[in-house]
Amino acid sequence: MRTIIEPFKIKSVEPIYFTTREERIEILKEAHYNPFLIKAKDVIIDLLTDSGTSAMSSGQWAGMMLGDESYAGSNSFFHFENQVQKITGMKHVIPTHQGRAAEKILFSIIGGKGKYIVSNTLFDTTRANIEFSGAEGVDLLCEEGKQPSLVAPFKGNMDVKALENFILEKGAANIPLVIITVTNNSGGGQPVSMANLRMVKEICKQHQIPLFIDACRFAENCYFIQQRENGYKSKSILEIAQELFSYAEGCTMSAKKDAFANIGGFLAMQNEPLAMECRNLLIITEGFPTYGGLAGRDLEAIAIGLEEVMHQDYLKYRIRSIEYIGEKLEAAGVPFLKPTGGHAIYLDAKAFLPNIPPREYPGQALCAELYLEGGIRGVEIGSLMFGKYGADGQLIPNNMELVRLAVPRRVYTQSHIDYVAEVIIDVFKKREGIRGFRITYETPFLRHFTARFERVK
Repeated sequence: MRTIIEPFKIKSVEPIYFTTREERIEILKEAHYNPFLIKAKDVIIDLLTDSGTSAMSSGQWAGMMLGDESYAGSNSFFHFENQVQKITGMKHVIPTHQGRAAEKILFSIIGGKGKYIVSNTLFDTTRANIEFSGAEGVDLLCEEGKQPSLVAPFKGNMDVKALENFILEKGAANIPLVIITVTNNSGGGQPVSMANLRMVKEICKQHQIPLFIDACRFAENCYFIQQRENGYKSKSILEIAQELFSYAEGCTMSAKKDAFANIGGFLAMQNEPLAMECRNLLIITEGFPTYGGLAGRDLEAIAIGLEEVMHQDYLKYRIRSIEYIGEKLEAAGVPFLKPTGGHAIYLDAKAFLPNIPPREYPGQALCAELYLEGGIRGVEIGSLMFGKYGADGQLIPNNMELVRLAVPRRVYTQSHIDYVAEVIIDVFKKREGIRGFRITYETPFLRHFTARFERVK
């Protein structure tokens, strides 16, 4: 098979400043060993997130010039609304400045003390907004998804038996929402099958619980369904997406992922009374319902990006580029979550650094070493991001200790990815000398964004 090339040409470039290792030692120390606190100019390859870091197309940039900046009834809003409705089939489309704003609005209304929001796996901001409302977020990931080295086609699925049991245990009245994340970001960017969605929908329907979709990476998930699930090979990505959303009563989305936008998001649903409540809160916190905290040019960029992200050639290249780095790591014996997902490679920090216990945050230690070795910025997804403290003050570790290296869309070339693989392999060869960290400062919510660390002696 011939090399799959990038389905785009480069029109504008941004220079990279190459720091030295000696410089990075001081930079990391000044950042208190937290990648979030490193200045972007001091990063060689930035894989901290794929959120808002994509390269927009010439079509999107041209569309931005057509942005209608009217406060109410903007033409750009109706272009945006039509595109979202075409894909999701949702009647009510509410723009927000990003995904977490949509989550904040939704969970402020339906959340609250004594309630449970159930998911395959909640990501950090989703969980934080649920917990901030007083509700409890519950992850019911399938068993395959809890085993990093196991190869299975749909490791992002929800455990449907566990869902049934949980509803019977807690009572449907105490579960205002079930939300499925596609692809499953915290679980390694793994996809959710259409069959699993149908089963979850049936259970929710029986108990009259609304099903929502966290749709940040819906197109990547649809591509996996097309390639891996029986009956979808001949269907287009749009057709698959339309079926996927047909099983839900609503969705949230950060358009900073699978819409190639640098900012933006939305909340969409079928329920009109709930939509009215959401719009009322939107006006207080985000803006008028036809702009929702966004400029008209941003709404245009999102509408065009939602169309472009479903192109078959793009998705083929996107998924293959992540597989490519996985193949290089596999050949070198580097442990990572298998199979590779849609938007990132997830290093298995627990297997990579078995000498570092969860209380010393092996994922954070690995992030630090990747930056020191090659100026690569990633993010820990483990006991720092999701760990809790017990009544005795001791850490309750996360099930998996991962480092996510999220690849921005249409930004890096194959040589950049080759460099990333080489740095990871070099760190793996030196892994026995790596030490863990302890936290010196943290916040009650989303502590990983601003936490400070020092080396364990």
